[in-house]
Amino acid sequence: MPTLLLVRHGRSTANTAGVLAGWTPGVDLDETGRAQAAELPARLAGIPLAKVVSSPLERCGQTLEPLLAARPELGAPEPDERLGECHYGDWTGRPLGELAKEPLWRTVQDHASAAAFPGGESLRELSHRTVDAVRDWNDRIAAEHGPDAVWVACSHGDVIKAVVADALGLHLDHFQRISVEPCSVTAIRYTAHRPYLLRLGDTGSLASLAPRPDRPTADEDAVVGGDTGAPAPAPTP
Repeated sequence: MPTLLLVRHGRSTANTAGVLAGWTPGVDLDETGRAQAAELPARLAGIPLAKVVSSPLERCGQTLEPLLAARPELGAPEPDERLGECHYGDWTGRPLGELAKEPLWRTVQDHASAAAFPGGESLRELSHRTVDAVRDWNDRIAAEHGPDAVWVACSHGDVIKAVVADALGLHLDHFQRISVEPCSVTAIRYTAHRPYLLRLGDTGSLASLAPRPDRPTADEDAVVGGDTGAPAPAPTP
């Protein structure tokens, strides 16, 4: 079966502001995110790519622009809403520091399989649709390009974490133990019997391992939506 390169979009203006963007339209890459995207072609140099699939949200399309400019033979990315961000419902557009005070926050952290966002979807639904999308595309790409094909899917933090949890055989309640940073590359090779996680959140940099005293939540909490890759504003009082 093919090898999947899961690319998280570069740092966005919502990441910088510490806001949960969800499906909010018009969320673009910030200056750092555009620089991260510009480095992607060099990071993937020498890897033959059979297909590029993407979340339909703008920040993913902007992340792929430099790669597709360098590889015009790939054509336009194939949009797939199943790889889109979680539908956070009433949480959409709100500061992470404010959301950390909601009772649901603890459920999202500790019992993700029971978490459902008011007016949105549950994390179970997110997991099912994203894993189904990856499996569908794997079958299609294997049929069209052979079992050794490599393909790219550009998506979002919680989406990638859900796909990784499935590949590792982790219960969804454990998916917050996984971290993927903006413009990181996660590689999963699928076989007939099991997936293999080849890379996880690879950015080529160790800078994010430095202390982050400005995090909006306690150190043991995961950032909903994925690590922002940016200093976050102080929690809302």
